[in-house]
Amino acid sequence: WFSGDDVYMSNENERQEYVLNENGIIFVGNARYIEARGWYYGQFQDLLNICLTMLDLSLYYRQDPAMDVSRRGDPKYLGRVISSMINGNDNDNGVLLGKWQGSFHSHENPSRWDGSVVILKKWRQDNYRPVQYGQCWVFAGVMCTVLRCLGIPTRLVSNFNSAHDVDRNLSIDKYYDSSGRSLNISKDSTWDYHVWNESWFIRPDLGRAYNGWQVLDATPQEQSRG
Repeated sequence: WFSGDDVYMSNENERQEYVLNENGIIFVGNARYIEARGWYYGQFQDLLNICLTMLDLSLYYRQDPAMDVSRRGDPKYLGRVISSMINGNDNDNGVLLGKWQGSFHSHENPSRWDGSVVILKKWRQDNYRPVQYGQCWVFAGVMCTVLRCLGIPTRLVSNFNSAHDVDRNLSIDKYYDSSGRSLNISKDSTWDYHVWNESWFIRPDLGRAYNGWQVLDATPQEQSRG
């Protein structure tokens, strides 16, 4: 609400939706059959201490507490820390462990989650061990809750036919033999769908043209800065 803040959002309807709304819909499935899942963000349901503990458990804080605390007013920095802490892939006591195949019988099937509050409270109850299991929409739903709780306007984005460029040549490569038969040798892939987050803040480091919605993705895929 404060016009001098990095996360200032001037439109009241957008503030109601992206900061205050505790309920939402997450779209999953595939381009031919899009399913709408209800999700309870619950960012005002006694979660602030959990979110602050999340910051204190991060590798960023452990490596340099003074630097970390001094940068907690920067939404760019917070977005990076939180996106790392939503998943438990870096041995940093992250919130959720991802699993995309095999049996889920010993833990929670990702498709059964319908809100962030129970996940975050279970994470605290289990002494900050990663909750099992999550997939992209679960990571995104929990990420939205934490960022809204910390005062950063945040929304979810679903994309259908999501390309994953593994070798970083900015193309999705497919290979065929001389007869036109497909060869299964490319490491690139295209997923039915993927869900991530966007948060609203200014970018003084890049210039005014880049102010607004910024992409954040908590689904663990590749290492970032180690």
